[in-house]
Amino acid sequence: MSAMVLATACAVVYGTADFFGGLATRRSKVVMAVVVLSQSAGLVTVGVLLPFLPGRPSAEALGWGMAAGLSGTVGLVLFYRALATGTMSVVAPITAVTSAALPVIFGVATGDRPEPVALGGVALALVAVVLVSRESPAAESGPRRTPVLAALVAGAGFGGFFVLLAQTPDDGGLWPLAGARTVSITMIVLLAAVTGRTLRPGRGASRIVITAGVLDMTANVLFLLAQQRGMLSLVAVLVSLYPVSTLLLARQVLGERLNAVQGAGVGVALVAVTLIAASPSP
Repeated sequence: MSAMVLATACAVVYGTADFFGGLATRRSKVVMAVVVLSQSAGLVTVGVLLPFLPGRPSAEALGWGMAAGLSGTVGLVLFYRALATGTMSVVAPITAVTSAALPVIFGVATGDRPEPVALGGVALALVAVVLVSRESPAAESGPRRTPVLAALVAGAGFGGFFVLLAQTPDDGGLWPLAGARTVSITMIVLLAAVTGRTLRPGRGASRIVITAGVLDMTANVLFLLAQQRGMLSLVAVLVSLYPVSTLLLARQVLGERLNAVQGAGVGVALVAVTLIAASPSP
């Protein structure tokens, strides 16, 4: 299966997982509980898939996977918090353009030479962040900037996850993802113990959290396979189209609406990611 097909499928699954994760966080109100349960469900999913996609559990594969897990966990905690306190159709595009731009920057720093259309997409992404971050006049006095900031940092965490996971050897199979999930679960459990936070999700949220975790890991597997077959600078930005499915689900299920400026920002964000994805790989 081609890298582009895998990356596109990954985007659809990621967006669906993010919707369920945000919905679960809104119901549970306990971000750490949602993250640790979803990550645990993902680890079980890896265990089930390991015999079908075997690899060599080398120190290099596990090491890069664990580093990716640290970056991804920070991103996921902040992303779920942003989804729970902000508007899904605003948070998702901000996170997407940030996570799309980081692999492009990394690629340039390591010798990639993106086409002008990709650089134009990065510039549009910055404009989109400004537009999407603008609340209605009545809401600007409230603490609505917090979800936007969390979404930006979450995007950086996801972008770091993509970059670090791409450094894993091709013969590692799914072991990098096993390492990533082990680190993320350990990190959250320790953080919860230090801060005294509960790891019990709210009533009625467990099934949604588990669904989010299984979908998220499925998307991670698709990303790992895609980046092994194609350029990171292309695959990562294709994957970053995931807000499309998140937006559609948020509109259909939650009936979310945007103001005119935010709507324009969402459109610019999707155009930006599309331009980056459409550029020829170097």
